[in-house]
Amino acid sequence: MAFLPNIHLLGMFIMLTTITFRVKALISIYTYVFLEFFVQGLLWWLPNLYTWLILWGITMLLPKKMPIWAKSIIYPIVCALHGFAYGILYAPSQALLFGLDYNGMIAWIITGLPYDIIHGISNFVAGFLVLPLSLFLDKAIKKYK
Repeated sequence: MAFLPNIHLLGMFIMLTTITFRVKALISIYTYVFLEFFVQGLLWWLPNLYTWLILWGITMLLPKKMPIWAKSIIYPIVCALHGFAYGILYAPSQALLFGLDYNGMIAWIITGLPYDIIHGISNFVAGFLVLPLSLFLDKAIKKYK
């Protein structure tokens, strides 16, 4: 989906694997991040060392025993908030890599706001897949254990 700016399923997959596999989800997250380094290089790799960790950490903090109705609301919201905040989370590494001062970093964030809005909205929509896919994965794991 690289042809669509900031529209992807990665946030949804990170939430899904974190809900299902908890700490072990870090294996898939950092496998992706390190593969991304080889494909896209340092500029994409450095910020993704911590941006996906933040989504993983927030997802880990969500209570496991939430009612289904609460999960169906909270999962898309968390996914969306990460998408809306992605440019802000990304900015410090870009400032470091490109030698931007504080004002330059703020300008970088403001310039990227339209993309963050697209990112947040698309993450919100993708976030609705987290609950049904997590229920499916739970059943499949129990069946094949």
